Amino acid sequence: MRKKPIVSAVLLIGIGIIFGVALVSTFNTGGIASAFAADKEIGAKQAPVTLSPQVQALNDAMTSASKSVNATVVNIKVVTESKVDNKQLRDFFKFFGSPEDMPGGGEDGDMQKSEGAGSGVIISSDGYIITNNHVVEQAKDDGITVILSDRKEYKAKLIGRDPLTDLAVIKVEASNLPVAHIGNSDEVVIGEMVIAVGNPLGLNSTVTSGIVSAIGRGALGLNRDRYAVENFIQTDAAINPGNSGGGLFNLRGSLIGINSAIATRTGGYMGYGFAIPANLMKAVALDIIEDGKVDRGYIGISLRPVDEVSAKSLKLDKVAGALVDDIIKDSPAEKAGIEAGDVILELDGKPVNSSNDLQSLVAQRRAGDKVNLKLWRDGKSLSKSVVLKKRDDATVASNEDGVTGSASKEDESTNGTVSFKDLGFTVAPLTEKVKTELNIEDGVLITKVEPYSHASERGLFPGFVIVKAEKQSISKTGQINKIIKDRQGEVLKLQVKSKDGSRLIFLEIPKKS
Repeated sequence: MRKKPIVSAVLLIGIGIIFGVALVSTFNTGGIASAFAADKEIGAKQAPVTLSPQVQALNDAMTSASKSVNATVVNIKVVTESKVDNKQLRDFFKFFGSPEDMPGGGEDGDMQKSEGAGSGVIISSDGYIITNNHVVEQAKDDGITVILSDRKEYKAKLIGRDPLTDLAVIKVEASNLPVAHIGNSDEVVIGEMVIAVGNPLGLNSTVTSGIVSAIGRGALGLNRDRYAVENFIQTDAAINPGNSGGGLFNLRGSLIGINSAIATRTGGYMGYGFAIPANLMKAVALDIIEDGKVDRGYIGISLRPVDEVSAKSLKLDKVAGALVDDIIKDSPAEKAGIEAGDVILELDGKPVNSSNDLQSLVAQRRAGDKVNLKLWRDGKSLSKSVVLKKRDDATVASNEDGVTGSASKEDESTNGTVSFKDLGFTVAPLTEKVKTELNIEDGVLITKVEPYSHASERGLFPGFVIVKAEKQSISKTGQINKIIKDRQGEVLKLQVKSKDGSRLIFLEIPKKS
């Protein structure tokens, strides 16, 4: 009779073992949840929003473009060298004493290495890569390394640089590389969706999106050279340090710009990024690849933007064009008969809305090329042909981004000091010293300009010499006094000279009640 309880005990132990194994299995596989909570659900059964076909197509276009261009953008690491200068540090510790465990900083004159980073875009399957000049300009001879999206690394050679456009070409020894398709940046429109691809802050292959915020953005002063070519595509796609040299692409996957700069007060992204147009990039890159440098032609003029005041004086229908401030001696412009005061409206049929537009168009052409200009002069249009000339410093055009008088007599022959209080400046007879310095015989000297006055706002400075008012040559202060008095309520065009050259100034003469 004792066998039956023993059998029952054995069966119970066996069942316990089987249940234990099953329980352990559920812990290992996550099945415990289904074992004890088979009816429990977490999360909603479906997404709350159903995308319309149009939105889904836009999303698909964004992801497709990002995937297709990612491999064409590379990471660039740069090693630079600079001389050690510890004089200030030595002077400090000479006075206060040096800590015993302070590491040595090297002797004066020793070369100290530092590292930087940027981005680039592959433009040929055999290894040519476009980037920014400021990314590689300080690189030591063997200090450029390119890292592809698949993490392969290559040493790169600097082929050439163009500081005026902030572009440079480097090359790696490789073949069958993925190549970016270069789009036509002239077709870019405001509001167009774009993606920026680069390596910001060391984050490889980063894609950000936005729209084209503006085109033809210039006069930013990002390049301190007065002959710099600034004609950017502005975007709100996030661009941060390390993005420089990366690509700005449209949703077709075409490269429309090279990311170059940001406008920021913090050093990081604030919603304003700028890219060099692809058409300009292509012209510069081809020049560098063929010759190792840019064989840029130039017209030989100083430019300034047309504003409302100058447009009124010149009788232009709209505020547009590039205003010729001065003509360089023996330049193509002088030979073609272009004059100071002309407004350039078109180049080879392409509209010139601003001075930076003209600079960008000329920068895409080579020395020896013939260009046709449409000008505005004396209230009517005319055409001039100019053959671009080679210049050693590769300058294209200089871009300058500038009432009654109280005299003892109103006679034009008067040549004393005259103050124009309503305009805020004072003129006096020309001194022999100024005549010698500027190599001129006639004119009147501006001796004082009141801060925040109309004259100051329009770009007049003490030391300027007024040589013409409208088309009348000026030799006495009485002349300028009479002209200003006679042109109340109008805009007066002045030609002034200084040590920096000649320029035009437009003043609105207040009308006396």
